[in-house]
Amino acid sequence: MKNFSILLIITLTAFSCYSQKRTVNHSSNLEIVKSTYEENSNTLQKYLAEDATWTEAKGFPYGGTYTGYDEVVSNIFSKIGTEWTGFKFNVEDYVASDDKVIAFGTYSGTYKKTNKSFTARVSHIWKLKDGKIINFEQIVDSKPVVDAMQ
Repeated sequence: MKNFSILLIITLTAFSCYSQKRTVNHSSNLEIVKSTYEENSNTLQKYLAEDATWTEAKGFPYGGTYTGYDEVVSNIFSKIGTEWTGFKFNVEDYVASDDKVIAFGTYSGTYKKTNKSFTARVSHIWKLKDGKIINFEQIVDSKPVVDAMQ
């Protein structure tokens, strides 16, 4: 019985340490992703791995896969900044598990050339490794965005 008790204590201690390690990593990944929405653009640059892939959904005006911070800025953020007024992502909630964080909510904005506004449901799937963002994927209802541009 004594051997069983010792084994049980060792097992529970190991499990507890493993769970705490996973929770800390999971928490820091969530905090990293949150910071990319809530802080300045330097935060994304700080946490985006040099060779990270960033995929905007097919059918979205800036759809495609880009590699690294400079490609993301020039192919997406710069265009959004010059073509839209008030374009934003209202995050409703996050789901985090291991190396993935999902943010979901609503895009909104007004296209400057047509002065048409839109709202569209969206999810962002982030994958992280060692405190760096290595992959981003956008899932969005692109139709309202495209309609606002026409």
